[in-house]
Amino acid sequence: MAPYTFLENIETDVRIPESGVRSKTVFDDEGLRVVVFGFASGHEMPVHSAPMPIVLYLVRGEVEVTAGAERISARAGAFIHMEPQVPHGILAKTPVTMVLMMLKQVRREIEPEKQQ
Repeated sequence: MAPYTFLENIETDVRIPESGVRSKTVFDDEGLRVVVFGFASGHEMPVHSAPMPIVLYLVRGEVEVTAGAERISARAGAFIHMEPQVPHGILAKTPVTMVLMMLKQVRREIEPEKQQ
């Protein structure tokens, strides 16, 4: 097994569906998971949070990102880093290809008073 991962063109790993959202995990080890998403125009990933830092990289298209209490308009080339537990969601304004990187070795548990 090679000590590296090479993807010639990450944009072609997940075709953008005609409707809905499609995803494919392209890398996963003990420290990092990388998932490529294809969003049809108008589709979304509802607001949720993760126990680890995440990075979103927009390869193609335009989105509206919810990041905490803010809404950010972003287009191809945008990079967004979020700390653990930041509520986030994506709404595709156009057909979109997006890469999500989850930094698994840095986790923050929800504080007990915030679980209620």
